[in-house]
Amino acid sequence: MFAESFVNLQPRNNKTRKIMPEISRFFGIIIAMFGDDHNPPHFHVRYGDYRCTITIDKGVVKGQLPRKALKKVFEWMDEHHDELMANWARLQAGEEALPIDPLK
Repeated sequence: MFAESFVNLQPRNNKTRKIMPEISRFFGIIIAMFGDDHNPPHFHVRYGDYRCTITIDKGVVKGQLPRKALKKVFEWMDEHHDELMANWARLQAGEEALPIDPLK
């Protein structure tokens, strides 16, 4: 596992945004979640200069990610769906998210 870290996913319009806990990292892809984020359950992805959000249940993507990176994120999401939903519930309850194993 990795040490808890945080990632600044500041929007491109430079408005202040909270730093969110990183829950996984693999192949240069960073996955993070906000504790006070809106529904539906989703996570944030950062890959180089690309950023997007992906809903956990339906896989709806908002933002941009290269095709190869997106394929890896969906593979990881399928493997860890239950853990992602559990982390969403933890964060909504004011608890900390747990790290999730990276894609191997």
